Amino acid sequence: MAKTNVVRILEQNLIAHEVVEYSFTEEEIDAISVARKINAEAESVFKTLVTRGDKNGINVFVIPGNMTLNLKKAAALSSNKNIEMIKEKELLPLTGYIKGGCSPIGMKKSFPTYIDETALLFDKIFVSAGKRGYQIHLSPNDLAKLTDADFGDLI
Repeated sequence: MAKTNVVRILEQNLIAHEVVEYSFTEEEIDAISVARKINAEAESVFKTLVTRGDKNGINVFVIPGNMTLNLKKAAALSSNKNIEMIKEKELLPLTGYIKGGCSPIGMKKSFPTYIDETALLFDKIFVSAGKRGYQIHLSPNDLAKLTDADFGDLI
């Protein structure tokens, strides 16, 4: 496997993790399809969503792949009045990642990050390793520590 920037960051920070590789098609880049591919519960495979708030700009939310971000809860947690998803064409320039390969770890810039509190129900969760076809399995607390994230009710 080619080492992604996410893997390098985890190794540099001595964070225990496992890399899971899977094959995919363009139609299979959503978190539910990924969960099927890696034989994991959909609620343990977390997707990374990038938003823009009216008060503090870009925010990152990490939620279970089988759920939808509650924009009102996300706005409140991130100290915004309103929040909206960024456009897909903005994802790569802002984060360095493409749709289906966006990780909360190793973005071009550090953004306020929030992880849904259901992550704490699992010893380990899956998040993108920064490239389609690769997931990282790690502790939600390690993820929060590394990304300086807060936990909260986002769904």
